[in-house]
Amino acid sequence: MDSLMSGIAELLPAAGRDVDGPASGRVFKIERGAAGEKIAYVRMFSGAVRTRGRVRFGRNGERKVTAINVFADGSAVRRETVSAGQIGKLWGLAEIHVGDAVGALRAHGEQRQFAPPTLETVVIPRNRDDKGALRVALAQLAEQDPLINVRQEDTRQELSVSLYGEVQKEVIGATLAAEFGLDVTFRETTTICIERPVGTGSAVERLRQAPNPFLATVGLRIEPAAVGSGVTFLIEAELGSMPRAFFRAVEDTVRQTLQQGLHGWEVTDCTVAMTHSGYLGRHSLGHQPFNKSMSSTGEDLRKLTPLVLMNALQQARTVVCEPIHRFRLEAPTDTLAALLPALTLLRAVAQTQVTKDASSTLQGHIPAARVHELRQQLPALTRGEGVVECTVNHYEPVSGAIPTRPRSGCHPHNRDEYLQCVARRANRPANQRRATRE
Repeated sequence: MDSLMSGIAELLPAAGRDVDGPASGRVFKIERGAAGEKIAYVRMFSGAVRTRGRVRFGRNGERKVTAINVFADGSAVRRETVSAGQIGKLWGLAEIHVGDAVGALRAHGEQRQFAPPTLETVVIPRNRDDKGALRVALAQLAEQDPLINVRQEDTRQELSVSLYGEVQKEVIGATLAAEFGLDVTFRETTTICIERPVGTGSAVERLRQAPNPFLATVGLRIEPAAVGSGVTFLIEAELGSMPRAFFRAVEDTVRQTLQQGLHGWEVTDCTVAMTHSGYLGRHSLGHQPFNKSMSSTGEDLRKLTPLVLMNALQQARTVVCEPIHRFRLEAPTDTLAALLPALTLLRAVAQTQVTKDASSTLQGHIPAARVHELRQQLPALTRGEGVVECTVNHYEPVSGAIPTRPRSGCHPHNRDEYLQCVARRANRPANQRRATRE
């Protein structure tokens, strides 16, 4: 331990700090307190956050910090302020998530991105009465590790989580048993694909023009972008045509809707431009209060945007792509005669081979769906001497039958079903709508 601590201090670069700059930090952990309240662990890079002060976080969050603990000499001590160079625990930020920026965004990128999980599985409680408790437990685990990406498929009401590998099932199962008293099983692991637009599509629905039932105008165009670029949102409509909050509502809804494309997979590597916009200002009859039926709200744009976006995406069409891992495999040279045909059957392609003495190193690509099979077969193929390392490298179009993913939530793949779903949710009691969002 002494050597490790010395190595960290001597070999790793010291982090910069700007005590006098604007408050800027990053949340790296979330936990729940004894009363169920959310506690955010934040590393501060510049400035300071103070108790009872309001702080911005994530994209649009803003809350008052109710308490602060600062780590010092191995323990967390109650303080009024957490400053640059310190790590603190913040209370009061109910909607905060791991990875959120706290305060001002830093100009240089201190955030590190993990490769996304490429596998997923359905989690099933052994006791059917534990479905509600399992949903709550998985939601809390997702707060601690957002990459497990909990999803609920609406038709069968099944909960799925994202995985990096089979061993993670054991970790999640053990955590659910130890921390929540839940006994679960897992369905067979499947691959998480993505969708990319093939061409360009555009659509618009105008205020007070059939079949648009909402008090808003939204026009969108979607087109392919560079591989690895993610989703870029542009505003080509006149900025003064709507309040800024309405444009933000459209952008947030676009990103949310693209989580499920034409085949149910996340749509990425595309540019979405808002080409048309419009709304009705606050109106009322005579001296009566604000009348919702005569005025647009952000909800009108949030409900209309998925319909317009899905129409444009259907015009553009998408291609489903599967994740491909890059592998590095070391094995005794005399086992290659059995190993190479096995790799071919797993759709792996060895691109380079280096032989040194009695050992050979192969490097190449393999579909993520076959990585687990490779790990299972490797001991028998190499007398237990083979070692393989795999990392996500890229995505390639799926050959053969196109895989689909069950949809969740109100999804606009079918206009009539979407409008019925939106109407049902609007008629729910307010407390049920809040519970669904949480």
